[in-house]
Amino acid sequence: MIPINILLVDDHMLFAKSLSIALDEYPEIQNFYSTQDIQHLDHIINERNIDIVLMDINLGKLSNSDGLDVASSLLRTNTNVKIIVLTGYDLPVYRHEARKKGIHGFLNKNINPDELISSLIRVYNGNTCFPNEINELIIEDLTSMEKKILELVCSGAKRKNIAEELYISERTLTNHLQHIFDKLDVSSSVEAVTKAIKLGYISPLC
Repeated sequence: MIPINILLVDDHMLFAKSLSIALDEYPEIQNFYSTQDIQHLDHIINERNIDIVLMDINLGKLSNSDGLDVASSLLRTNTNVKIIVLTGYDLPVYRHEARKKGIHGFLNKNINPDELISSLIRVYNGNTCFPNEINELIIEDLTSMEKKILELVCSGAKRKNIAEELYISERTLTNHLQHIFDKLDVSSSVEAVTKAIKLGYISPLC
């Protein structure tokens, strides 16, 4: 097998260094690079013949976009490169979004080096790698309006105030909430918020 050229895109330099050290002993990895230069990713990928990009979701101050959007953009301009999300934000909604965008894998940063190498080889050989999706319930996507409503409910806002802020009637708000309950298979606002946080639709600090 041809050794693999890896590029890590992550805003944490210490993690990048640690991963470089961890992968150094594996002959399957020809070169390991890391970068925080989001603007020139296309150039780096082509110049260094990158086979697989490891992309974090939360890029901090490196970009106004999250890693999923950056990855999607890269895939449009680099048809030969494969992208694996490597993140601590291991939530169903992000895995689902990664699949929709054509990303090739989704791994938790807690993965051990041997498993990471196996996943890299799997993706390099043309397969996908979403190990945590086994037996996972597929949830119908929430709309941006529904996510906003849940955030406001989570913040403790009253229905009347939510309706006023979103410029909708309370009846329309009730209809939105019922759609949310149906999608999440819950029967109350508390259950909806709890499940939405668990799935990654909203932040627990809303």
